[in-house]
Amino acid sequence: MLSKVQTRIDGLLGLVGVGAGLAISQFLASLKNGLNAPVVSIGNRVIDHVPAGLKEFAIRTFGVDDKRALVITIYFVVLILAILIGHSYFSGSRTRAYIMVTAMTTVGAIASIFDANAGVLSLLPSLSAGGATIWVLRIFDNRANQVNPEDGTPNRRDLLKTIGFIAVGSVAAVTAGNFFRSHASAQLQRLNIVLPKALKFLPLPPTDPALTIPGLSKLFTPNKEFYRIDTAIVVPNINIDSWRLQIDGMVDNPIEFTYKELTNRPVFQLDDTIACVSNEVGGNLVGNARWLGIRLDDLIKAASPYGSADQIMGHSIDGFTAGFPLAALDGRDAMIAIGMNGEPLPIEHGFPARIIVPGLYGYVSATKWLTRIELTRFDKAEGYWIPRGWSAKAPIKTQSRIDTPVIGSTVKAGKRAIAGVAWAPTRGISKVEIRIDKGPWRTATLGPALAKTTWRQWWIDWEAKLGNVSISVRATDGTGVIQSSKSVPVVPNGAEGWHTIDVTVQ
Repeated sequence: MLSKVQTRIDGLLGLVGVGAGLAISQFLASLKNGLNAPVVSIGNRVIDHVPAGLKEFAIRTFGVDDKRALVITIYFVVLILAILIGHSYFSGSRTRAYIMVTAMTTVGAIASIFDANAGVLSLLPSLSAGGATIWVLRIFDNRANQVNPEDGTPNRRDLLKTIGFIAVGSVAAVTAGNFFRSHASAQLQRLNIVLPKALKFLPLPPTDPALTIPGLSKLFTPNKEFYRIDTAIVVPNINIDSWRLQIDGMVDNPIEFTYKELTNRPVFQLDDTIACVSNEVGGNLVGNARWLGIRLDDLIKAASPYGSADQIMGHSIDGFTAGFPLAALDGRDAMIAIGMNGEPLPIEHGFPARIIVPGLYGYVSATKWLTRIELTRFDKAEGYWIPRGWSAKAPIKTQSRIDTPVIGSTVKAGKRAIAGVAWAPTRGISKVEIRIDKGPWRTATLGPALAKTTWRQWWIDWEAKLGNVSISVRATDGTGVIQSSKSVPVVPNGAEGWHTIDVTVQ
């Protein structure tokens, strides 16, 4: 048994033991594509089964960091359990500690079975984590029971050295795992890709009004600033040499493409604004980019779909699916995107290929890390989010947002700009209006009209006067329909309402 001084660190011993197990599991998961550490597998299962309301709460609270918050929560639970394991093991309740370790291992192993493309090896990280934890606890126990031969007192120095060695080894394992992931084949291959030339280039973008209006969203959202909402806790590492895109299902001519075969087809450019259905009124889960890709309608036509097929289902390598109407291939330039803002598709945004369908929310269309396109029917198959309470068909609603001034901010009195963006992909924006307090609606100046598929920047001069001020914005789409004023939540098919902010003028 440990002395009184040693019992004070039993929780630390449990933390180091469980931490070593997790470090080993993370290292092993980094060695083979498709393997996940137990924390990732458990996180995947949480995402799979989370109710729509809880998902929305997470996005409202954490935004694009929702998955990071989930992982931190899981690690916090593991931390508590690790401390309890340490207390149990070194206070004589080893059976209880073994049961807790076994339970944690079992949960991780079961979670890993349901990962996309799971196999027998998928169990390895979780089983290794449990085995390594018990092994380290036994090492600590052996060191804790050693005594100094001179005076018979506990040899705490050897125990502390062992803790240090194992802690350093765990950090090294995690560092090595991160290194392997960061130097994975997808990262290196992407750097060497030269994008094919479009048969017809879009005109060079006009001067961006954001250059002269501080706070206004850029005409094109930089890739590093582009929002990311998906179900992947760990971004898939796809080797383009072995990657294949299959088009099958309800087709007469199933076809398959390698990356080279796909990119050898004619490509075109598309300016398009995409948005997440979880974007609240005035939210930032929307972005505009110049995409490069292959026409989706040409690929579907080559596969010869059955006359009864009415849904295109995209399948991601991580198991995510998203389905949209076959009728959406109506000339709106849906594509298999391989480039974004002049560079190969970023890994976190779907490398090597993803689907872009102008005018549809991403949860029914924007499949990243694409590996398969299935022709099917809405009465036979549902995309990932549909059974979880979301609408099967999801056109992007007309929205407008005030970028500057910022909600709740304090601004100086005098002349300044009120500015922002508005979008109604495939319909375009014909007018944006601003109302200050209960005053009349004023028509804003519109920025460049790249295409009906993109957002438009807008701005208006404002003589800010002292006091508390309320500012509202509404947009009119290209068909003449005014954005709805009715407040509607994001579930089940997107938020509605006018973005209204309050600011203080001093």
